Amino acid sequence: MPRSERSPLLLAGLLATAGVAHFATPRPFDATIPRSLPGTPRAWTYASGAAELALAAGLALPRTRRAAALATAAFFVGVFPANVKMAADWRHRPTPQKAAAFGRLPLQVPLVLWARGVARNAEGRS
Repeated sequence: MPRSERSPLLLAGLLATAGVAHFATPRPFDATIPRSLPGTPRAWTYASGAAELALAAGLALPRTRRAAALATAAFFVGVFPANVKMAADWRHRPTPQKAAAFGRLPLQVPLVLWARGVARNAEGRS
């Protein structure tokens, strides 16, 4: 299978894994929800997990891949404040945890670019 065909499926797998994790172990995700958002952190955890599962499904299907990939890029931008909150909250934790939290921040850029690349490669193939 060529790389251009594997890429959307790998991204879908990443999102599906994260989405399942939001439901299987919601507590760590609850802690990353900015307090300024209305509602409960658990509701946001479940909503973001459901969004990740929906995006994964959309990426897996060639007919919906382009739209899902663009929505995935927007999703990665949208969850960035939660990653910033996590990094701020974990700044006093042991070095490995702190490094993981701060390391997630620059990883959002390649994730957004990956999703945009999937969208670009899906153009004209639906």
